[in-house]
Amino acid sequence: MPLKNVPTDFLDEANFQSLGRSLLIGGLGFCLVSLCVFATVAFAEKWMYTQLGLLGAYVAWAALFILLGGGVLGSLVAGKWHLPKFYLLFGAAFFAYAVGWVTAYFIWRDGLGEWLGSFAGSILMGLVFAAGFGVVRTTLNLSAVLFVANSIGYFLGSALNNAVKGSTGMLLWGGVYGLCLGAGLSAVLHFAQARRADELKSKRNI
Repeated sequence: MPLKNVPTDFLDEANFQSLGRSLLIGGLGFCLVSLCVFATVAFAEKWMYTQLGLLGAYVAWAALFILLGGGVLGSLVAGKWHLPKFYLLFGAAFFAYAVGWVTAYFIWRDGLGEWLGSFAGSILMGLVFAAGFGVVRTTLNLSAVLFVANSIGYFLGSALNNAVKGSTGMLLWGGVYGLCLGAGLSAVLHFAQARRADELKSKRNI
C-alpha cells in the first residue's frame, strides 16, 4: 500500500532529462560558461589581481561559475530543485569544491596541490549534491565521477595551455575544462535524481 505524503518530485523519471541529453546540454552549456570565466583570466588576470587581490580574484571566478553555471545545470533538474532553489544547492556545492581545491593548492602548490585539490574539491562537491538530493549513500560514487571529469578537464586543458600558450591557450583550457566538468556535473545530477526516484518509488510501494 503506498505511503501517504511521499514527495513526488522524483517519482517520474520523465520529470528529468535522460543521461544522454543531460551530458549534451550540461557539457556544451558549461563549456560556454567556462569559456566566459577563462576569458577574464586570459584578458584581465593582472587587472583582477591588482584590483581584487589573489583571494578576491578566486572568489570572483567562483561566483561567475555559480551565477552562469547554475542557470545551465538548473535546466537538468526537476521538481523542488528547479530554479531558483537549485542555485542554492549548486552554489553550496561549487563553493565547497572551490574551498577544497584552493586550500589544497595553496598548501602544496604545483602538481601535487592540483591533484589533491581536484580530489578534495570533488569529494566536497559530491557530498553536497548527495546530501541535497537525499542520497548520501551515493556520495563516493558521485565524487568519483566528479574527480575523473574534473581531473581530465583540468589537466588536459592545462597541457593544451602549456603547448599553445597565450590567451588562445587559456581559452582552450577553459573550453576543455568546462566540457569535461560540465559532463561530470550533468551525470551526477542525473544519477542523483534517478537514485532518489528509485528510493521514493520503493517507499511508495511499501
